[in-house]
Amino acid sequence: MAEHHLSHQNFPTLEKTHIAVAQNASGRSLNVPIYRLKGHSNDSSKALKVYIQSSIHGAEVQGNVVIYHLLQSLLKLPICGEVLLVPNCNPVGTNIKAGEYTLGRFDPVNGTNWNRGYYYDENEVVKFAHSVEESQSPQMIKQAFRAQYKEKIQAKLNQEWGLGLAQQLNLKLQQLAFDADIVLDLHNGPVSSRHIYIPEYAKEAAYLFSFAHNIFIPNVFAGALDEATFCPWWTLGDALQSKGFSAADFGVEAFTVEMGSQEVIDFAEGKKDADNILSYLQARGLFAENDNFEHTNKQAIERFGVSLADYKTLFTDFGGMVEYCAKPGHPLKKGDLMARVLNIDELDSTNAVFELKAPCDLIPILHFPSASVLSGTQLYKCFTNYKKL
Repeated sequence: MAEHHLSHQNFPTLEKTHIAVAQNASGRSLNVPIYRLKGHSNDSSKALKVYIQSSIHGAEVQGNVVIYHLLQSLLKLPICGEVLLVPNCNPVGTNIKAGEYTLGRFDPVNGTNWNRGYYYDENEVVKFAHSVEESQSPQMIKQAFRAQYKEKIQAKLNQEWGLGLAQQLNLKLQQLAFDADIVLDLHNGPVSSRHIYIPEYAKEAAYLFSFAHNIFIPNVFAGALDEATFCPWWTLGDALQSKGFSAADFGVEAFTVEMGSQEVIDFAEGKKDADNILSYLQARGLFAENDNFEHTNKQAIERFGVSLADYKTLFTDFGGMVEYCAKPGHPLKKGDLMARVLNIDELDSTNAVFELKAPCDLIPILHFPSASVLSGTQLYKCFTNYKKL
């Protein structure tokens, strides 16, 4: 395991290590780098732990540029706590190529979504809550819960019958992430605007990031890393309250952040993305007071929010060649043009081209990347019944 250290004045120290997340058929380990920045704090109870990963889906590469810019900035900032940066966290997915395309959304052997194998067990959380005593402080509870939960993750990894590759990878990453107070999972859409998934309990975070488009998700587990992070703490707090304890805020937040379109990197936009994240981290107290440091994002932007139930997918009931006329992030009125479709089997008739119109007022957020479309394709994902924040 290689290590690299860097320190200067009050800047954080940098330690670089690697973990093996998979093995190929030749028995060679596929390693992922971990950049760990450790800051200085006189009060360990106020020191934050942050975990940020990118590219769990192989084609979603912009997050790696964002992490590069984050690392360059964080090395020169007064961190109070610790930050783990894990770029290209799924080297298997990144290397699944078919011609010029990266087919890195699913484990090719088992067909599993790379982002759906994280661990959550509500019964285990409730069981732990019943063992908590009134004399224990929130910090003691937090420490004990983390230790026990990570043991459960390790037990899953060690089970006798084994696990599929995607779940193995997810659990190894979750072990790293579960120590953190803030978890950011950096993703991309097919052809997409920038947007963020925010759990209902952390709605105020929408005003700390500078994302125009915010999707509010319920505090339930559907398999992704953000949910696997906040659901245990949310469930624990509820279970303790039902036991008669006062409400405990364990201070854990997690978000899935969509950094534009897949298969594309943009260094200039990546710098803006990194500054957006730094602004949030400053608001959450990651950085020490410093007269020479001010990273608050003062952009005046229009923010729109939608509940997950109103984030709709427009499926096709046709096949054909599609011209995408609705630009991601730009609002449409009911009846506005979304796409033109060319039917190859009708070129000699008036049915050769037809137009797809918006079924209601909406904001298209992303669309399918290819012009060649089968029936049943997820053509667009859209905000409906959205509100200005």
